[in-house]
Amino acid sequence: MDIHVKRVYEAPSPDDGKRVLVDRLWPRGLSREKAHVDLWLKELAPSTELRKWFNHEPEKWDEFRRRYLQELQQQPAVLAHAIESLGAGPVTLLFGSREARFNDAVALKAFFLTRFT
Repeated sequence: MDIHVKRVYEAPSPDDGKRVLVDRLWPRGLSREKAHVDLWLKELAPSTELRKWFNHEPEKWDEFRRRYLQELQQQPAVLAHAIESLGAGPVTLLFGSREARFNDAVALKAFFLTRFT
């Protein structure tokens, strides 16, 4: 699976493939047309409680990933739907955070790569 991660506010590129927003909340100030999102899988996002606890603080990254992956594994039907929806081609997981290294899309990409490659 060819997976990229990109901030949703960045311009789309032909290399993006299917553009999938994986945040629970729609990005502020961005219209659906301008976002060029093919699919919004908000059910893959971390729970509201986990998202608020993490707050994109780098020192909480390892614990956030552990808790988030635990949440994902407790939702086999959601994961199966997501994998089916992503298809075989390139996929870009989109996120709204300003933090490019410590966010749910980065954790989700790592999860998919370890599970499905």
